[in-house]
Amino acid sequence: MSHARKDYPDFRALAPDIYERVAALGQLAGKAGLEKELLELVKIRASQINGCAFCVQFHLLEAERLGMSIDKLNLLVVWREAPQFSARERAALAWTEALTLLPDGVSDESYAQASAEFSEKELVYLSSAVAVINVWNRFGVAFRWTPPARQAARAAS
Repeated sequence: MSHARKDYPDFRALAPDIYERVAALGQLAGKAGLEKELLELVKIRASQINGCAFCVQFHLLEAERLGMSIDKLNLLVVWREAPQFSARERAALAWTEALTLLPDGVSDESYAQASAEFSEKELVYLSSAVAVINVWNRFGVAFRWTPPARQAARAAS
């Protein structure tokens, strides 16, 4: 299945080795024990920041499939003002924003907040999850991946 618009190259078909390796790297944080729901929040937030329509829609659909609250997902863009997010989720989202917006730097405060909620090992895996979604965002934006339709996503699962 291709995600590319017809007028853009099909990245997955042209470089399946890259696609497969990035996909495999993306699975490691979940295999290491980080919560699937938390990882979807991280992926959606980074994708919102990076303007990747495909990844935002894909991960919203994944989050819904996991049973996450639609209200919570709708408020993700304003997570600092919404009471629905736990301290662990808030730390992960702040860490995601810091690593996604690197020109702003990663503050000692962000590191302290993340370290208070995640073990050193978890923080490494969380950082890898943020790095991987940023990679996917760059491909999705560069090659104009078409956001998946809700019905198509349900049929594929």
